[in-house]
This record gives sequence, structure tokens and C-alpha cells, in this order.
Amino acid sequence: MNELLPREKFFGACPHDCPDTCAMIYETQQGRLVEVRGNKEHPMTRGGLCVKLKDFADHHANPDRLLYPLKRSGPKGSKEFKRISWDEAISEIGARWREIIAEHGAQAIMPYSYLGNMGLVQGINSGDPFFNRLGTTVNEKTFCASGSSTAWLLTVGPTGAVDPESFVHAKYIVIWACNSISTNLHHWPFVLEAQRRGAKLVVIDAYRSRTAKAADWHICPKPGTDGALAMGVINSIVEQGLVDQDYVDNYTHGFAELKARASEFTPEYVERTTGVSAEDIRKFAREFATAQPSVIRLGVALERSAGGGQAIRAVCSLPALVGSWRYVGGGLLQMPLWDFPIDWAKAARPDWIKPGTRVVNNLRLGAALTGEMKLDPPIKSLFVFCTNPVSQAPETNKIVAGLKREDLFTVVAEHFLTDTARYADIVLPAAMAGEAEDMMWSWGHFYLTYNQKAVEPPGECKPTSDLWRLLAKEMGFDDPVFKMTDSELCAEYINWDDPKMGGIDMEYFKKHGYFKIDVGPADTRTPHAEGKFPTPSGKVEFLLHDAKNFVAGPFRAMYEGEQSGEPVDPLPGYVPPRETPETNPARAKLYTLNIISPKSHAFLNSCYANEPHKIKAQGDQFVMISPGDADRRSVRDGDPVRVYNDRGDFEGVARVTDDVPDGVVVATLGYWRSLNRSDGSVNCISSDAWSGLGRAPTFSDNLVEVQRVN
Repeated sequence: MNELLPREKFFGACPHDCPDTCAMIYETQQGRLVEVRGNKEHPMTRGGLCVKLKDFADHHANPDRLLYPLKRSGPKGSKEFKRISWDEAISEIGARWREIIAEHGAQAIMPYSYLGNMGLVQGINSGDPFFNRLGTTVNEKTFCASGSSTAWLLTVGPTGAVDPESFVHAKYIVIWACNSISTNLHHWPFVLEAQRRGAKLVVIDAYRSRTAKAADWHICPKPGTDGALAMGVINSIVEQGLVDQDYVDNYTHGFAELKARASEFTPEYVERTTGVSAEDIRKFAREFATAQPSVIRLGVALERSAGGGQAIRAVCSLPALVGSWRYVGGGLLQMPLWDFPIDWAKAARPDWIKPGTRVVNNLRLGAALTGEMKLDPPIKSLFVFCTNPVSQAPETNKIVAGLKREDLFTVVAEHFLTDTARYADIVLPAAMAGEAEDMMWSWGHFYLTYNQKAVEPPGECKPTSDLWRLLAKEMGFDDPVFKMTDSELCAEYINWDDPKMGGIDMEYFKKHGYFKIDVGPADTRTPHAEGKFPTPSGKVEFLLHDAKNFVAGPFRAMYEGEQSGEPVDPLPGYVPPRETPETNPARAKLYTLNIISPKSHAFLNSCYANEPHKIKAQGDQFVMISPGDADRRSVRDGDPVRVYNDRGDFEGVARVTDDVPDGVVVATLGYWRSLNRSDGSVNCISSDAWSGLGRAPTFSDNLVEVQRVN
């Protein structure tokens, strides 16, 4: 009978940490979300949803959702809570914070967020105005792409570069350190169309991923050696006389110096360093230079070793050397977000940060909470939203130890009782995407996508934006931003006068659901055919002058016990991984295998990793290991294994496979430690050390050992 009742339709936008930012349609019936499907009108995502989102309506209705505010009633981590009211929750948070501020100052409070939601109103930066107004410690967010972004900005400036839809025109496509089929699915049809038109697809990755298996050629360097490979390709382009000298002379800066630096990276030297044959290095250089237009899709995984930033600078140099930028579909794609006309200053209110306020990087949460950083004042309260650090951050055992502190007052806003929320003193139930209005930018295409509120949140769940309104009132803040509606905030954070917005307004989004910012048609877009790079010189900057490692932005030199503002190498180059037999032989005697921890196919970071049908699709935590390494450890396919180093350990099921080379193991990210074979997950073994640029993580620069569990 209910099937005959009319359905209402609303525009949706996937909120997840994914470059695709899918346009969706919510369908409701009698106020209930009954179906979520892709918006077939959207030119980029074309009505498709990935395996994570294909039952998004059921995700909203998951019976395990948090529906009411909770207060801890047992030991930290015990999952013992009692239900309280919102008034009680906000009142207790306010009272505890006022006590902390009176005794230690506001910097003893720290927010912690990331891209569990990408929205301008409900997401990663939504709490920044409130916490900056309160005067708390600033949370520097460099989980992902900070190294690649720093390298990108140093080399080509804040350009959106190649339109991902332009890839259909490419003749030679390189996907470098990105598993597109699992993590950038809606770009894949454009790659396939180019292949159908005759393009060659090359995937460069340290193991044979789903995407690498679909390539025409898989190049497999040792983990963390991509910088040497890229410099070797530069060397080979020069030595084979394949440089587009006209483009280089007119639109690049520092070629002579780059040529001299690259002369050290002969193909034979690079073969010894990377494991890629000298013949293949010369072949790749020749094909990339001559099969125009050639284009590179950069993956963020490239930054995840000590030399990741320098490697990306070298990769960013390649299209300019061979003139790929001259052509439609030629050049380089990193993150198109640089072209988005968003007023980030309004969204985050950095002007409210008091001079001298300290900054704590999110990768070093464990060190901050355990006293290792020797913070003064120490962190006495942590507010976590839009992230699950006990799964996603490095050195998670250290984080758990910090969260167990009785003198730490922790608040977590969440959908489920995650591995982080179980240690909270107060848990606040958060609304999901279909239950709150928002506007989504993208780091994978040029579309702004509007998310309408389709249904009321269940129970007493509230949108994240409501938290800041309630807390602002509790703390006595009367600023206009804390009184604006979600609709008003959606409009407030966009620069409508920017020519890229084409003169539209919010009414356009409410009628159409999305808008492609005006960066030119994908079939004709050549943003740098004649240079015009948004760099100080207006050119690709192979060579820098007096550059500083600006990752801390206005916060440089505020880090407790850390050096910042250090000079950056003026040229691209190769920085070896920190944890290898060559660079750390003593450690390598104890732990002989390098571990890579890519994203899971059926999870979105740790989202969905608590849902049985998603776990079934993904499989139990597995550890891919080569036949040779397995044999040396008496490990057979399907055996339970323990992966460990001195930071921690986790268990998984061995997958003995030729998809990984000797010396490397692969275990995908996202599994909850509380649901795993043992109380551990991949990031138990990850170092919180930064890479050389952008304070990026080094998730792929860790040595481990593997043993069969009896």
C-alpha cells in the first residue's frame, strides 16, 4: 500500500573524503528516506554510486546508530554509557570547559576533525569559527594531500590544471600512486574512453592494485623511491633529446639547474634504487614525451614517505619538460579545488586566532595526549568530530593511552560508537548527510554540489552545525555566524561575484543541484598552453628562490619543540625512505618488510567498517604477502598472521600473492580495532613522523615483521 504513496525527491551530495563527490538523489516517503541513487544528469558522476554508497538509505537507518546524547558511566573504553538530554550534555561541556579555562587557559582545549564530512557547513572546518573564537589550541589538519599540495603549489601554483573530463582526449595516461577503481571510480570511465580511442594507460604503484591490473603497463617501484624514478625519467628525457625546448624556454624557470641535478640519476642508478629496469625508464620517458597529449593523474599516496614532497615536485616537472600542457587533455591533475571560488576565511575564521596561539598537528595526537610533546598547558579536553583517529591516525596505541587519561575530558560527535567514541566522556549523536543541508566542494572535479535536507534526523541526532550554535550560546558568544541558518551558511561561504560562478545564486542550486564552475569547456580547456601559471614567475618553477616550508602558514614557528620555516631544497630531487635496510639497517634487522596501507575498496576510511555486509564485501583484514616472503615465514594462504613492530601490532589473514613484490606487504586501511581479530588495526604500526614537505604523513614508510599466529 505504501508503495502507492507519492515520493518526494531532493538533491544530495556525497559527503565523504573522496575526489568523486557524487551527485545524488534522495527519495523520501512519508518523511522516511527510502532510496538514494546517483543523479544521472551529473556529467561527471553520471548516476553511478560506488560500493560504499549504493545502499546509503540503509546506512541512515542502521539500527546501531547513536540516537541520543550519552554520558560515560563506566571506565574509559568500556562502552558503558547512560542516556542524558541535550541540555545536560551542553551544560556539562560548558561547565567543564569553564573550569579548564579558569585553571589552565583555553589552549588546554583542543578540537580534532578531518574529512569524515567534506561539507562547508557540516564538515571538517565547520567548528573552526567556534574554537578560534574560544581561543583553543589550533588543530593543524595534514592527514592527506598536504605534502602533494605543498609540492604542487611550489611548482605550478594554485591551479586546477587539467579537467578530469578532458582525459578522454589524452593519448598517454599515467596514474601515479592512485588506485582509481577503488578510490576515484567516476574518473575511470573517462580513462576507459581514452583507451578505447587508442590511449595507453600506465599505472605506477608499488603493488599490483585493481587499477594496475587494468593498465596496459604497470611500473612497480620500491615503496618510497618514486622521487628517484621521476628524476631518472627527467634525466632520460634530456639524454634522449625529447625536451620541448620552446616550451621550456618560454614557460619554465630553472631548467639548467634541473638538468644538472637530474644528471646524477642515470637509468642504471635509478634501476638499483627503485627496482625499475633502466630499459623501462628510457621507454617510459620516450613514450611520455612523444605520445601527446600525455597526462598524469597524481595520487595522494605518493606523498606518504620521507621524500614524498620532493618526488611530487619532480613528477610535476615532467609535463612542462615535454610540452604536454600545450594540448587538450595534456598536463597534470592533482586537486582541482584550487579553482573553487570559496571564501575559506569566512568558513574557518582564522582572523579570530589570537597571536601566539599554539598549533598541534593532527598526526601527533598521541604525542600531544600522552605528554610526549610536553605541552604547557597540557591538553585537558578534546573535542572530536568528523573523524575517527583511533582508526585513521598514526601510532594509535599511543592515542588510546592518551584517551584513557582520567584527567582528559573528551567529547565525540558521531554516528556510531566508534573506536574513538568508546573513550569519550560525552557522546553527541550527529545527523547524516540526508538529514542536514550542506554545500560540497570537490578535490576531484570542478562541480559544486548542493545537499538538501531530505528528512528529519532520527531520535535526537543533530547536524554538526547545531553543535556550534548550542555551544556558542552556552559560552556566551553572540557573533552573527552562530545565528545563521544552514541555508545562509551555504550561501555565505561562496564568492558569488567570482566570474567562475557565472552569475548564478542559491536558487540555481535548489533547482539543479550542482554547478560546474566556469573553467572552460573540457573539450577545449588548455589552461597552460601559453604558460600563465599562478606562480611568482608565472612559469613552472623547477628552481625556487628563498622558499620556506610554508606548511604552517601563519602559524610558522608556533610549534612546541619543532623547527619550522626551514628552507626547502631549491630543486626537486630524491629523499630516501626513512625505514629501509639501506637507511636504517639496525631497524631492518628486526623488521624486514615495508608495509603499504592503501584505502579499502568497500570502506571509506573507517566509515562502513562496522557494517557486516560491507565487511563481507571487503573481506576480513587481510595481509598481502609475496610467495617468497610467505615461504620464509612458513605462512600459507589463509593463515592468521600478526603484523608488528615496536609501535604496535594487528592481526589479519594472509593472502599469498604475486601482486606484491618481495619485501613488501599490503594491508588496507579502515578496519575497526574493536571489531578486528585482535585489538589492533593497521595504524598501530604507523609512525607519526612527517614527510619532508607539508607535514604530510608517512604511512608507507614503516618497517614491520609478519609471523604466523598458531
